[in-house]
Amino acid sequence: MDRNILKSVVLGNQYEIEKIELVERNIIIEEYERLVLVGIRRAGKSFLLYQKIKDNLKKGIGWDEMLYINFEDERLSGFNNLDFDLLLELHYEIYGKRPMLFLDEIQNIEGWEKFARRVADQKYKVFITGSNAYMLSNEMQTTLGGRFIVKEVFPFSFGEYLNFIKIPYSENDLFVTEKRASIKNKFSEYFSSGGFPESLSVSYKRDYINGIYQKIFLGDIAARYSINNYHALNTVIRKLAESVKQPMSFNRIANIVSSTGVKFSVNSAIKYMEYIENAWLVLPVDNIAGKLLDKMTNKKYYFTDNGILNLFLTDSKTTLLENLVAVNLLRKYGRRDNVYFYHNNIEIDFYVDDLQQAYQVSFSIADKDTRHREVTALKKIHKVLPVKECFIITYDEEETIIEDNIVINVVPIWKWLLNFDAN
Repeated sequence: MDRNILKSVVLGNQYEIEKIELVERNIIIEEYERLVLVGIRRAGKSFLLYQKIKDNLKKGIGWDEMLYINFEDERLSGFNNLDFDLLLELHYEIYGKRPMLFLDEIQNIEGWEKFARRVADQKYKVFITGSNAYMLSNEMQTTLGGRFIVKEVFPFSFGEYLNFIKIPYSENDLFVTEKRASIKNKFSEYFSSGGFPESLSVSYKRDYINGIYQKIFLGDIAARYSINNYHALNTVIRKLAESVKQPMSFNRIANIVSSTGVKFSVNSAIKYMEYIENAWLVLPVDNIAGKLLDKMTNKKYYFTDNGILNLFLTDSKTTLLENLVAVNLLRKYGRRDNVYFYHNNIEIDFYVDDLQQAYQVSFSIADKDTRHREVTALKKIHKVLPVKECFIITYDEEETIIEDNIVINVVPIWKWLLNFDAN
């Protein structure tokens, strides 16, 4: 790697970061000394590094003690794992001090994890971002040896969305007609366009979101895993979007792609789903009632952001509603062995194991048959799982239902998200 190019990148980054204006997020990283931030592309991971850097600058910690580099910078196309030491040497030559390291989108450098483990052993403070779910894998955790805390970063929650566009809200605001109307108006935009931070500042949100999707499709999936069959990959993703509310097996995926005239095996379906998950495009949810094999092969898949999901939908309201509930449960409670669905004679949309909460999602329960179906399922789930709280999340209906001594909280999604985000 050319030293002058590397020096230009490092010093140029300092100037650019100081110019950036930030809206602080509800994600605390101050308490950590070695942290890996992971999540879908453009979710705001880099801005969390900027937030940490700017906090340090306010505290009197200068650039002589910090080194930031973004490995998606095209000027670093020749950078490899042997150049990490060159980075440290360059900083020491300029400042004569050991830096705190901020390494952005590090998954682009093969072998990065060995360097991360070494500098952790040498007691460097290290903050890393990555857009590949492999960084959450057991194999990666073993390689890093427990030296780093891993934190998932999602696009904006609805509360963060309102903060970004400078619409203050409190619990009391939800009872004031004018303020409630303003919040609900902005929610309709968030509901369909999602929460990618930079999308809020552009006029053509759909074009911007489609650009993110194309980068994930072509770069994070097709190029990274050498997939030439774009048709098969596109078919899998589109079918996942159409089937958000239903379990999808690998067999079914293989059959769907094969029905379009493309030879596609179950093994190919398994690999493609792994690649799609690794790019953080979708998030899997297991059936808590399923046996081990069923949990591994018959999951529900939700899109990480409503904006991307909405690219594929026509009649979208019920699908977007359930997707948004899923993402926020996964954001809040973690997507490993905690958030499930239940499907075994009874169908429950979500069950949060730690809190023993059961959720149904319905755009409206004004129709008596719909109301009966959702309430009956929540009454029945008490007989097979421990349940402390029951919810029906709607688009804009609210009430409390009490039947057979079971309390069911019917909550509009926009209100649930704000209260949920505050807890």
